[in-house]
Formats: sequence, C-alpha cells, structure tokens
Amino acid sequence: MLDTILDVLSGVLMLGGAFLSFAAGVGVLRFPDLLARMHAATKPQVLGLMLVLLGLELQLRTWRGAFVVLLVVLFQMLTAPVSAHMVGRAGYRTGKVRTDLLVMDELTADVQQAALIADQAGVARLAAELVDEAVHEAHDEEPPEERPADPRPDAGRADFDARDAGPHDT
Repeated sequence: MLDTILDVLSGVLMLGGAFLSFAAGVGVLRFPDLLARMHAATKPQVLGLMLVLLGLELQLRTWRGAFVVLLVVLFQMLTAPVSAHMVGRAGYRTGKVRTDLLVMDELTADVQQAALIADQAGVARLAAELVDEAVHEAHDEEPPEERPADPRPDAGRADFDARDAGPHDT
C-alpha cells in the first residue's frame, strides 16, 4: 500500500516537474525581451528540476540517491541565480534590455557613476603623464629608467662593506 502511494506521488512530482520545465522552454521561446526570457529560464526550470529529482528519489528510495539528488539541487540553486544575474548585466550593458518596460532602473545610475569614475581616473593619469613630460623637457633630460631592485639583502646599507665581514660571515 505504501509503495503504491509513493509511486503515485513520484509520478505526480515528475509530471509537475516536466510541466514546469516545458513551461520554462516555452517562455524562453515566446517572451518578448531578455529579462523575461531570463526569468523563464531560471525560476520554473529550477523548480521543475527539483520536482523531477524528488520524484526520482521517491522511486529509488536509497540514501545514495538522496545524497546525489541533494547535491544536484544545491548546485542548481547556487548556479542558476548567478548565471541569470550575469546574463542580465551583460544584456543591460550591451543594450539588449528594453528600458521602456522597466518599472525601476537602479543599474543606470551605477553604470553612469562607474563611467564617470573611469573617466576621472583616465584624466588624472593623463595629467600626471603630461606633468612628467613637462618636467623632463624643462630640464632637457631623458625620463629616468626604472632600475630593478637589488636582490641582495644588504644592498641598501651604506655602512656594510665586505671588508668588514668577519671570518664566520662569509
């Protein structure tokens, strides 16, 4: 009797998971913009996979199977949101997101602020290079070349002399 109930429950879970995975595939094909497609590819797909795996475990009824199912579900729950986030950001930065459909757009301010900071850093670096060139031109000298640091530990000590080393120091 218990086996029959678990078998029916397993079948219902697998069918529900298959339906959610199918709905995710249809959503990826039919939704109009990147963010909606991304949502369809992650939310119902993860839940559908979880239901199918739970149904599978109810069929197997082993601890080894439960452990593998748990690992797959945890890995899927960790990677799907991260990948969706990265796809969304990449799509936004490349102009694939329809901003007229967004209710709230917090990323535009962040992107503009990052661009402003990058521009300021580039201007500061350019100004420093121009000042260095002007100083060297004013003194009619070549810019100094960077010398590699001396690897010897006592290379910077002015008071060290090899002649002062004792018999045990060599």
